[in-house]
Amino acid sequence: MAIYRDAAIVLRTHKLGEADRIVTVLCRNTGKVRAVAKGVRRTTSKFGARLEPGMVVDLQCYQGRSLDTITQAAMLAPYGEQVAADYAAWTAAVAMLETADQLTEERESVQRQFILLAGGLAALAAGELEPTMVLDSYLLRALATAGWTPSFRDCASCGASGPHRGFHVGSGGAVCSDCRPPGSQAPRPETFELLSALLAGDWTVATASEGRVRSEASGLVSAYVHWHLERGVRALRHVDRSTPPSTLLT
Repeated sequence: MAIYRDAAIVLRTHKLGEADRIVTVLCRNTGKVRAVAKGVRRTTSKFGARLEPGMVVDLQCYQGRSLDTITQAAMLAPYGEQVAADYAAWTAAVAMLETADQLTEERESVQRQFILLAGGLAALAAGELEPTMVLDSYLLRALATAGWTPSFRDCASCGASGPHRGFHVGSGGAVCSDCRPPGSQAPRPETFELLSALLAGDWTVATASEGRVRSEASGLVSAYVHWHLERGVRALRHVDRSTPPSTLLT
């Protein structure tokens, strides 16, 4: 049987029998893979801890008929272990992993999705940015990579130059007064600026935003994600979106 080796991010795991696990990973070149890790639940396992969600590993597998089998796993970055110590970061990471799991059903843009997810997990592990902003930035950029790029300035329906006051998830973002459907929202202008910064990865602008603006932006990002992903992202319900005191208005 063919043996392959690739860098991989562990997305999720399931128990199999008494000592094995089925591990779902996003490989940089191979795409999403489901493989059996034999004996990893035993205390004597050599690489069981390396195959936890959020870990980045150098994986070696051999192909099977329905499931591949993991033969080696060398640690590249222990993001899962580092992030797990902080609840807000961990809930954000779980939401990112679930989103990546859904967006990589096909082989398109696999490398870009891998790089985005690895970068997001690294940012959470570093602990220098608010986890919810890292999550929202990842979600917007991952959806854009999948072909659902939102517009936060020009009208998403007719292309009229912005900025505009309306926002409609089903239309693709900002909408002008002529295209604005019933049920559209009217976010603050600062919220549109923050969303644009998160999509572009402009952390100078993003970190200068106020707490209420971040909360409004997070709500719009969540709605946009749920609109485009049929199953939604269940982990978003558990994300700790409490705003640090330093970002609150006085």
